[in-house]
Amino acid sequence: VDALSTWCSRPPAAEMSAPLRRAAHAAASSSARLHAARLFASAAPPPHDAFLRLPSHSSPPLSRATAAPVAPVNYSFCKPDYNGPDMSYDPPGRHHLFVPGPVNISESVQREMMRQSVNHRDPFFPQLTFGLLRDLKRLFKSEEGTPYIFPSTGTGAWESALTNTLSRGDKVIMPRYGLFSHLWIDQAQRLGLDVDIMDERWGDGADEARIQAALEADTQHEVKAVCVVHNETTTGVTSDVAKVRAALDAAGHPALLLVDGISSIGACEFKMDEWGVDVAITGSQKALSLPTGLSFCCVSEKAKEAAKASQLSKVFFSWSDMDKMNAEGNFPYTPSIPLLYGLRKQLDRMLAEGMDGVIARHAKHAEGTRRAVKAWGLELLCENPRWHSNSLTVVKTPEGIDSTDMVRSMWAKYNLSLGTGLDQVKGKVFRIGHLGDMNEVMLLGALAGTEMGLIDAGVQIEAGAGVGAALEFFQETSAVIPSRHIFEYPGDSPMRATVY
Repeated sequence: VDALSTWCSRPPAAEMSAPLRRAAHAAASSSARLHAARLFASAAPPPHDAFLRLPSHSSPPLSRATAAPVAPVNYSFCKPDYNGPDMSYDPPGRHHLFVPGPVNISESVQREMMRQSVNHRDPFFPQLTFGLLRDLKRLFKSEEGTPYIFPSTGTGAWESALTNTLSRGDKVIMPRYGLFSHLWIDQAQRLGLDVDIMDERWGDGADEARIQAALEADTQHEVKAVCVVHNETTTGVTSDVAKVRAALDAAGHPALLLVDGISSIGACEFKMDEWGVDVAITGSQKALSLPTGLSFCCVSEKAKEAAKASQLSKVFFSWSDMDKMNAEGNFPYTPSIPLLYGLRKQLDRMLAEGMDGVIARHAKHAEGTRRAVKAWGLELLCENPRWHSNSLTVVKTPEGIDSTDMVRSMWAKYNLSLGTGLDQVKGKVFRIGHLGDMNEVMLLGALAGTEMGLIDAGVQIEAGAGVGAALEFFQETSAVIPSRHIFEYPGDSPMRATVY
């Protein structure tokens, strides 16, 4: 603290802007969190971001935790004829990306993808393919499954799961409790499937009892599949896939279990073989911390047997075409080679951390975020703790505050990107993504920016409350980074896969 106070009085700190210099002084005071949050919240938005129509700022009295209110956003930037500010200014520091996908990408992975083009028909390439297919099984926690890699978003993996296992007119059960479960239902219907939609409250997960009852009533076994979105990123809900499997078993029903794990696999516990999942899908832009552009399916023997009778059309997402070329270490079409190298690097990083360690890290970040939300006095959209998500936290905004305007304002003022509310919960919630390549200090920065944005929006919270709650939890639960035990530290313990 003394060193910080001294530094603040000397060049180059003396050349800082007055608000930043005051914030640095405040950070050195005994009430650092409170003062610093207040001061940074009073900073003006960056140049060229005037679409917010925020009033100009002058330095407020230091004793007040106030800032310009969040003004209604001018959404003309969504239209082709937009002629407002070009938003081209490159502000100092990093952009803080905390949406539930796309996510932060490590520098080592980015460097691995920055390479000259190569020929995937050359003799070296099959070993890359074979290694990826081998190690993807560890991501899904499967020894029996067959993994596939497609150059697509998760929507393509949805289509792959449906078209390779089902035929037009087949009956499927699909719970709906958010936008993404709704979109998968829409795809199934457009492919010609007969969908039994089970609507749930947006904020709850799949109802295993309803699924079991429907399967028990299906004495002719007309239902061919149960399709569940594991982690619904609209609502921050993680359904219990193990209990869905138990429902199928209790009903004695042979339906396939297809699971969308796009925003869960690699962040939430997922055990494909143990849970009896027949097709599990995920995407590169979520917990795998890669750019958008790869999707993955892992397929059980039961699903591959069902594929032999499937009559839905498939070309690009054909498993049989993939089987032929994967056997030679290649693909039916030109793959996205830079992304495959990035995948190789990211799998190496995750396996070095250990999949249990990866899940534990995500669980810890989620719990710290929930503690921050509680300290703010706000409520989660997901009310039942059994459905809390490791991937993101969805927070209700107080009555009278448009969460979309608030989130856009945080981007304009603090270079912070959070998720907005979607569809039924648009304007009512905001979403904090905490999955992928992330550590505690990064997340604390996002929570600090969120806290300032909440204060800007007029939410009555004590500056520093949420950040402090998360900080205390992280400090108490964090261990020395593997390979950095350069000293003996009493109380140091390895990270455990604790369930919060």
